[in-house]
Amino acid sequence: MTLPLSRIAHRQASGGVLLEPTLRLTQTSAARTVAITLDACPGHFDHRIADMLVARNIPATITLTAAWMQHNTEGLAFLKSRPDLFALENHGAQHLPPVLGTEKIYGLTPAGSLAAIRAEVLGGAEAIAAATGQHPTWYRGAAALYSPEAIPLIEQLGFRVAGYSLSADEGASLPAKIVAARMAAARDGDVIIGHINQPKRDSGAGIAIGLATLQDAGVTFIRLSDLTPA
Repeated sequence: MTLPLSRIAHRQASGGVLLEPTLRLTQTSAARTVAITLDACPGHFDHRIADMLVARNIPATITLTAAWMQHNTEGLAFLKSRPDLFALENHGAQHLPPVLGTEKIYGLTPAGSLAAIRAEVLGGAEAIAAATGQHPTWYRGAAALYSPEAIPLIEQLGFRVAGYSLSADEGASLPAKIVAARMAAARDGDVIIGHINQPKRDSGAGIAIGLATLQDAGVTFIRLSDLTPA
């Protein structure tokens, strides 16, 4: 199974262009297959989602920031205890968008330079390797937007860019009912993005419901680490 990459261009207020990589699964063997990807941005650990994944035996890709790992040792231990389910990938060191310049992205201060983007990517990877003994192969930047110059740099560092095709929770900002409905409508080949770092927000309950709904509908789940590049 492969994962092709396409890119949607966004115009910044300053006139620059940012790229949003869109990924979809191809050549799926089941009638309906999706990949669940959950970002652990700085914050806490949402057991509603994690417990549902374990109870339902659903594999998922968790993209970790070093900042999240530092403050969530119990959550990290939980994820490490089930390597059969959880593929732990790279979401950066300090959750800095891989964007050049100083214009904020969804309120986040960008890395700003190629050197800082390199440090953000490698810092996240090194933290995961130190914590798990495994080197991540996928990277998703904070805000999932990239300066055009950042993507070839990330690839040169040995990482595949983890885009997505369906946003479940819009940065953990949506009500549970809407999140669950979005997930239930997932098509074959969708790469779904959600967040596992906001246990006090309603959106996490929606992701848990959506996971159960998809499995009850006969959906097959895979992890990004199970894929080969297109």
